[in-house]
Amino acid sequence: MDFIVVKIDIQADFSEILIAELAEIGFESFVETEQGIDAFIQDSFFDEVQLKSIQQKYDSQVRMTYTYEQTERKNWNEEWEKSYQPIRIGDSCLVRATFHTGLESYPYEIIINPKMSFGTGHHETTALMLENQLAVSHQSKKVLDVGCGTGILSIMACKLGAASVDAFDIDEWAVENTQENFQLNHCPQAKVQQGDITQVKLANRYEIILANINRNVLLQEIPQYASLLAEKGWLLLSGFYEKDVAEIEKTASGLKLEKKYQKVKNEWASVVFQK
Repeated sequence: MDFIVVKIDIQADFSEILIAELAEIGFESFVETEQGIDAFIQDSFFDEVQLKSIQQKYDSQVRMTYTYEQTERKNWNEEWEKSYQPIRIGDSCLVRATFHTGLESYPYEIIINPKMSFGTGHHETTALMLENQLAVSHQSKKVLDVGCGTGILSIMACKLGAASVDAFDIDEWAVENTQENFQLNHCPQAKVQQGDITQVKLANRYEIILANINRNVLLQEIPQYASLLAEKGWLLLSGFYEKDVAEIEKTASGLKLEKKYQKVKNEWASVVFQK
């Protein structure tokens, strides 16, 4: 699978906003550079019209220029290791890489070595999902992880005592990465498949469903999550801004999904529903 790398020249304090916008149109991985950002997307998903639309949207606020080229898939760990630091989720969970030293003071430790997969705990949405998982009992539950990325949420579910975890992602690289991270974290009860929700083999019911993906996909797929969710089951969502919560909630409310609470971090939101 080949990728398009878009090399973007933009001021550093605007990088986070740009990354969020690019993630909405399918970009999967980002490396911050001295000039700005290198952003990666599967070549079949690349649409320069959408990229130019983002450029025009912020034209009055910031100068943004870019070039792009096709590149073979590559393990970007070397770049990532230069700046990657362990992530602490409250006092309960430490997310680290294999080259970091563990800390015994944390009851839960997750080891993540990402390739070109999203989900190291650094992004607000991943951290919010982990925080919400810590507040929901996973003991002996059947869990579904939609768009698993690195597998980090599945691993958290295993650490919290889930009986089984089904994970899937459309990206081959993410599936390979998830399998490796499952092995690193000793998660025999977790399985991963490649495909979208219409293509993978799933159980009839899950007691917990986790989905940290973009708003448009969530709005389209929430009805499917609701049909797969057991009565009294939990649906944990993130991958969208606080301004999008009302639309997410409206879609969920008509499907017997009751909003229990939400969390916000730097304008990113996560919402927890119960059926």
